[in-house]
This record gives sequence, C-alpha cells and structure tokens, in this order.
Amino acid sequence: MTTTQPATAPARASGLVALRRLPVWRRLLTLLALPLILVVIWWVTSDRADSFFYPPLRDILATFGPTWFEGRLTADVVPSLGRLLAGYALAMLIGVGLGTAIGLSSRLRAFLEPVLEFFRAIPPPVMVPILMLFLGIGTGMKVFVIAAGAVWPILLNTVEGVRGVDEVLRDTARTYRLGRLTQLRTLVLRGATPQIVTGARQALSIAIILMVISEMFAAHNGLGFTIVQFQRSFAMPEMWTGIILLGLVGVVLSVLFRIIERPVLFWYHGQRQSHRGGN
Repeated sequence: MTTTQPATAPARASGLVALRRLPVWRRLLTLLALPLILVVIWWVTSDRADSFFYPPLRDILATFGPTWFEGRLTADVVPSLGRLLAGYALAMLIGVGLGTAIGLSSRLRAFLEPVLEFFRAIPPPVMVPILMLFLGIGTGMKVFVIAAGAVWPILLNTVEGVRGVDEVLRDTARTYRLGRLTQLRTLVLRGATPQIVTGARQALSIAIILMVISEMFAAHNGLGFTIVQFQRSFAMPEMWTGIILLGLVGVVLSVLFRIIERPVLFWYHGQRQSHRGGN
C-alpha cells in the first residue's frame, strides 16, 4: 500500500520558524508580495483585454459585494461549508480509525489492501451519477462524495504513521505493562500524529474540490451550483467572483488548519528544534 510521505513537513516547519524571526512588517511583506504582484498583473492584463469571457478585474471586484453579500452568503456559502465540514469530519473519523486498525495488524492490512487499492483508484467524481441513484440528490450524497475522496490521504498516512512507531517504544510500553488503550492513546496515535496531520492537510484541498464538483450535479444551492449557473447565463463577472470566493475560502481554511495544527504538534516541533539545537 503506497502513501505520500510527509517530506515537506520538516521543511515547512523550519520555514515557518525562520519567518517568525523576521520583523512584523517584513513578515507581512513576505506573505503578501506574490499575491499583490499577481493582482496587479491581473488588473493590467484584464483592463486591456477585449474578451467577453475575461472581464476587467475592476468590474469583478465591483460585482463581488452585491453578488455574495446580498443573500447568497447564507443561501449558498453556508450550506457548502456545512457539507464540506461534514464530509471532512467523516473522512477523518474513517481514515484515522480504519488506518490505525490496519497499521496495527499486518493480517488486516493484507486482507483489506486489494479492496482499498481498487476503490482508491476510482475517482470520486465518477461515482457521483451512481451515488445519485442510491442516495438521491440531497446533502447526504454530497457529503459522501467529499468523504469518499478525502479519506484516502488520511487513511494511508495514518497506516504508515502507525507502522512507523518505534519498536523500542512499543517494547518499553509492553514491559511496563501499559494497557492497550493507554498504548494506543499515548504511544501509537501520538507517534503517528505528524503523518496524520500531513494526510489531513492534503485531504482538505481534495475536500474543497469535491465540494464544488458534487454541487454541480442536480443541486439547488451551493458554491459549485451558483458558479455553474453564472457560467450558463453568461454572467462572467459574477462567475469570476465565485472563483475568487473559492480561493479565499481555501486560504481561510488553510490558516485555520495551521492554527489548530500548532497546539496538536507542539511537542513534535519542540522535539525537532531541540534536535537541531543539539546538532
């Protein structure tokens, strides 16, 4: 069973540490420099464009407020976020639970691996028409599609994280006769947390994509549904505002993820800093 190794986690952690050492103004400049450059490029190129499908950025920004803050925020954005969080939470529950069981048992891993590899190879959007036959076109289908796609990074990283727990620590826990639940809570899950968090971060971006795709099929509200309706009615500025809003949602969720990640992995980052300091 293959997985994506969290090779970028140490580099990202060291990069964040280096960034925090900079003055506040330099931190803001570092974070906002590229977005501002891209906005300026978009503004200049779109202002000179004569394509109906590529409206000026000033028109898009002028349309943003009336489009989303006059009813659609509660009618479309909130339901989309609710489905996203429900599907993501279900993926976390299944991925961590099943991944822990598989990681602890080589027999269970050998038994389930062919079936898991089969379903992992099926793109979740392909399953949407089939799921509509069994689950209908309601919220349940959309939540299931999100969970079905987001579960794999969490599951696979959890399996490898559990398998990677130091055998010496396992033997020490058995020597001290720690109970199974105590070992699971304080040793297995704690040791696998860095890889679980890596899988959860990857799953978040997948969940956002599947949220939009699931709402494009027989929906009556949501971000994906509204963007498609704008496109079909040739409301190009409004369509672009929806795309921008999706990007902003992704940024906000990424920031929230980092805020939650920091206390969860405080011991891991502290351990790495102590190792670097010792070297």
